[in-house]
Amino acid sequence: MDLDIEIDGWPRSHDWADLAERACEAAEKVAPELANQRLSASVLFTVDEEVQTLNREWRTKDRPTNVLSFPMMTRAELLALAPDGGPEMLGDIALAHETCAREAADKGVAIERHAMHLVLHGLLHLAGHDHEISDGDAETMEALEIKALALLGLPDPYGDRDNQELA
Repeated sequence: MDLDIEIDGWPRSHDWADLAERACEAAEKVAPELANQRLSASVLFTVDEEVQTLNREWRTKDRPTNVLSFPMMTRAELLALAPDGGPEMLGDIALAHETCAREAADKGVAIERHAMHLVLHGLLHLAGHDHEISDGDAETMEALEIKALALLGLPDPYGDRDNQELA
């Protein structure tokens, strides 16, 4: 999958584009349907105000949130997508800096680690996974996130499946 990454309002002290690319590579390993070379997605690292506007306009929730995902195809369409053909836009992801920074601080983790998790989370939403449908769907999505983060050497962000740091 090809990512179109835009960074606006996040500190330049970290390579957010590289972080998103690494998250994408891990997501492709745990959700191989994302590895289709025809796919592209946009990732916007932005500020709370912009995410709040998107959340209000598209979800009628007038507040910022950590990450928003806007899929442009259904899971069935993604799974049926042939490897040959023209490019296909999977969807868009937007991360809110202030909310991500606050959540990372509350969790006692680096913002880079939290942002990595949120990019993975967003990509899995674009792939049609949804933790809000049922407990079973939530467990499936969390397991994929945990597995992808483990591939990146990061621990279980939920703390209920693996209580040890992963190498």
